[in-house]
Amino acid sequence: MPTKEVHDQLVTAYAAMALFDAGSEVTPDQMAALIKATGNEVEPYWPTLFAGYLKGSAAAKMTALGGGGGGGGGLRFSPR
Repeated sequence: MPTKEVHDQLVTAYAAMALFDAGSEVTPDQMAALIKATGNEVEPYWPTLFAGYLKGSAAAKMTALGGGGGGGGGLRFSPR
């Protein structure tokens, strides 16, 4: 079971991603409404914190970056 802080961060992150994917503006009010609609509760500063970080095109830039590198082609084992 995650701590309350981890729960709040995850719920807020998921709300921000859902709004972004839907093409909606990611605002503290929109996130708070979505969080409430899902039956969750978070500390009131989380939506404001996330919305401030994602303001402008930050979310679009993050999604365009993709993940980190993957494994390169490893050594291949060839029995003799």
